[in-house]
Amino acid sequence: MISRRRFCTGVTLSAFLAPAVARATPLPDGGIQGLQARVRAALDRHQSSITIRDRVGIVDFSLPSRQPRFHIMDMMSGVRQTLLVAHGKGSDPDHSGWVERFSNEPGSEASSAGAYLTGALYEGKHGRSRRLIGLDESNSNAEARARGIHCARYVSTAMAREKGKLGRSQGCLAVADSDLDAVLSALAPGCLIYVDKV
Repeated sequence: MISRRRFCTGVTLSAFLAPAVARATPLPDGGIQGLQARVRAALDRHQSSITIRDRVGIVDFSLPSRQPRFHIMDMMSGVRQTLLVAHGKGSDPDHSGWVERFSNEPGSEASSAGAYLTGALYEGKHGRSRRLIGLDESNSNAEARARGIHCARYVSTAMAREKGKLGRSQGCLAVADSDLDAVLSALAPGCLIYVDKV
């Protein structure tokens, strides 16, 4: 588990990520590479809201749910941790494991693309969770839709391996229980999380 105290003292991401998932090597080609320019543009566009700029979350919904696609990235070193994350039911109505569409509409149960600001922790029906505040027109209803980050039993490496896909959320970013502490600690209030496809 990542200590919040260690996080707040300025320890870099590489100091508390496991060697197996923390890599300082250049990022591979593909969706994450294509999203980095959008992330930098979002950091500039929302600079008055984002108070922690050295660490971001990038969710690459170009990939299927069975693959790790939630990247927690140190913007200075390029070190990143990559985790499994579920998408919303409304984004994948046939439960294929692929995001087919985004929606910002209440009741859609879909994931929304765009830039999010990480908010406060709260106790919800899934336990400890972090609020997400939509910063773009494409996700402006995030607070009204109660979108956040939480863990869920339908997100695990075992499920990805056995079923070939994860379960689906109602539009939140749902991660494995074993990853929740790392995500909540690394992406403290004031960070950017950028969600999209390429």
